[in-house]
Amino acid sequence: FGIAQIGKAFRNEIAPRDFIFRQREFEQMEIEYFIKENDWKDSFKYWQKEMWDWMTDALGLKKDSIHESDVPDGERAHYSKKTIDFEYDFPFGKSELYGLAYRADFDLKNHFKEAPYKDEETGEKFYPHVIEPTFGVDRSVLALIYDAYKEESERVVLKLKPMLAPYKVAVFPLLKNKPELVKIAREIYAGLKKEFNAVFDDRGNIGKRYYSQDEIGTPFCLTVDFESLENNDVTVRHRDTMAQERIKIKDLVKFLEDGIS
Repeated sequence: FGIAQIGKAFRNEIAPRDFIFRQREFEQMEIEYFIKENDWKDSFKYWQKEMWDWMTDALGLKKDSIHESDVPDGERAHYSKKTIDFEYDFPFGKSELYGLAYRADFDLKNHFKEAPYKDEETGEKFYPHVIEPTFGVDRSVLALIYDAYKEESERVVLKLKPMLAPYKVAVFPLLKNKPELVKIAREIYAGLKKEFNAVFDDRGNIGKRYYSQDEIGTPFCLTVDFESLENNDVTVRHRDTMAQERIKIKDLVKFLEDGIS
């Protein structure tokens, strides 16, 4: 079994640098996973894969930007029997993102004079060994931004995974001075914000609204236009490709659920 925690960590950092990469105060996530000594290799491989899946599937980081570094004996912490650093290709160089350590029985031997755990099947008393995955939250955010931020010829876009975008959908009336369009757009927005982080925007022209949402990573923009009055549908514009399609208003929740998951 394991124990997970997240909280503030503090370091006597002489020279904080590289934006939020190296700081005196930062957010850290850790898991202390307790195992039998003979199981450590299998457990280490399990967490190694879980960390890869977290980086590439959950966060959506590019695989070719992530590298494993097996820390040699002389550079590991004194309590560690094996350590892997997961490094990311930041613009300022390849640097550590996460760590995975096999701490053996160092922790519990320092807490207990006698073996604290008794195996219910064998009756054997032993010191559990520990596998420790660690995750830097601030560095995760920094890697996400570097990975997702794109400057294209006509726009700046933050290509976050839809699940991670601050807003999942933006709703626009094509023209703010057409009450019939604004009314429908407001109704759609009121319904969608019950299910998703949504935003309503009627400022400026439609192109500027699209680009404004691109910059903050909103994956879908819905525009209520004059066709909407007749067909009960909206124009859906996709952030990454800028492609557009018509979706029925009644189908929007299902469409967004599929697109965000």
